[in-house]
Amino acid sequence: MTTKSPRPTVLVTGASRGIGKATAIAFAEAGYDVAITARTLRAGEGRDDSDSGGGQVLPGSLEETGALIQAAGARALLVAADLFDHESLKRAVETALVEFGSLDVIVNNAVDTGPGSMVLIGDLTVEQLQAKLTGNVTSQFVVIKAALPSMLQRGHGTIINVTSHAGVIDPPAPAGRGGWGLAYAASKSAFHRFAAFLALELGDQGVVAYNLSPGFVDTERQLINAKKMGLGGYQGAPPSVPAAVAVWLATHPEGVQNGSTVMAQKTALQQQLHQDWRPPRQ
Repeated sequence: MTTKSPRPTVLVTGASRGIGKATAIAFAEAGYDVAITARTLRAGEGRDDSDSGGGQVLPGSLEETGALIQAAGARALLVAADLFDHESLKRAVETALVEFGSLDVIVNNAVDTGPGSMVLIGDLTVEQLQAKLTGNVTSQFVVIKAALPSMLQRGHGTIINVTSHAGVIDPPAPAGRGGWGLAYAASKSAFHRFAAFLALELGDQGVVAYNLSPGFVDTERQLINAKKMGLGGYQGAPPSVPAAVAVWLATHPEGVQNGSTVMAQKTALQQQLHQDWRPPRQ
């Protein structure tokens, strides 16, 4: 028989590194038991499969994030999952529900990192576009669908979708020269619509959904590949900034409209959720 966790619970996808890792740790520090998913279970197994990554080894793993969650005094549940294996995503949600008894919060953070995000239209293949839509739209829908029945039965649940400003604005330049590719933008644009529909259709049944737009963030992958992607010279926020705002959304929703988009960096500063990371003005 499953014993309900005495603490609130959260599932964070894509938590081996970057925003997902920081978010999982932030929730642990806020008193949550934390389930985490990613492809990389152990240190040294992660490979950069992006347009500019070249298959190099990336830092981070579920085991390392799990250890930090436990160090914060929380329970960590590690579940390997892949955005292109929808059964693994369903199992991740089901495993968390069995182990914790319920899920109070879902943070849909995982994103497809494979080829196509920084590709010009002339070089973009149909297969790459399809992969972005699968990895950044359909897979998140799979996670949400798996979690919704439990949330609806309990009469409450929060879904935080980590989207991107790239999905709602035009790039300042082509990919490789300070901008981004169509496939990434189109997939994030589609994902951006989820929160409003969840709020509209299920808000009266206790479901709360937000878009969390992190802004430019200095993740491990970003720091390694910035110059190759034509983004050198930009200084982003640390991953702990959107992480702090995600916890705030889950715990202090007053005044934030259900279904709305929250700009992480602006909110972190306005609500004093994080120390100012910005360099001094010259």
